[in-house]
Amino acid sequence: MGKAMSRARHVAIIMDGNGRWAKKRHLPRVVGHQRGVEAVRKLVRAAGAMGLEALTLYAFSTENWRRPEDEISALMGLLKRFILSDLEEFAADNVRLKIIGDYKALPADVVELIEGAIARTAANTGSTLAVALNYGAQDEIARAARAAAAKGEITPETIAAELDTADLPPLDLLIRTSGEIRLSNFLLWQAAYAEMWFTDVLWPDFTPAHLEEALAAFADRERRYGGR
Repeated sequence: MGKAMSRARHVAIIMDGNGRWAKKRHLPRVVGHQRGVEAVRKLVRAAGAMGLEALTLYAFSTENWRRPEDEISALMGLLKRFILSDLEEFAADNVRLKIIGDYKALPADVVELIEGAIARTAANTGSTLAVALNYGAQDEIARAARAAAAKGEITPETIAAELDTADLPPLDLLIRTSGEIRLSNFLLWQAAYAEMWFTDVLWPDFTPAHLEEALAAFADRERRYGGR
């Protein structure tokens, strides 16, 4: 008798390769980021149809502040345009927007837009799009441990209950594009027993077909969670 196929409920993606995509084409890095946003749009539209309950995207890490100021400014501008142009579509498609990380440290106008978008989609009951902004997993774990300690005993369960993703399904599959094979301080706790899928495809070229390929590979794996 064959093993049962696994269906992923929660997928997270490290969207890597915008800069390299632009460099290969002798274009400014910001063009790579623009094309990366287009890839996000296509993927979010397709994710619900694929049966995903949650899609978590690594958009801006705590380490990204080290990038040149003009690139950070361009990224913030792209984020604002993305929210402004896509919010009504999220609402119509019953998608809930969630932010993980310390997004309140972002520029005030960005924070205002984010909080409006969160409120606008809070009652949606379809899939969840979680966007990691000013996010670092080590910082998240430290914050969760402090919150757990303030309430009483520190255990894996009490820490997990304080993580930014506590209201999402457990992470099933973590994808990274661009050929890099590392987690880069992303969802370290949540990835403890997640499956990994790495691809050489640069993020702007990543399509729903690639996500389907990753989900098919996931479905064919046997998850043991430390057992035999």
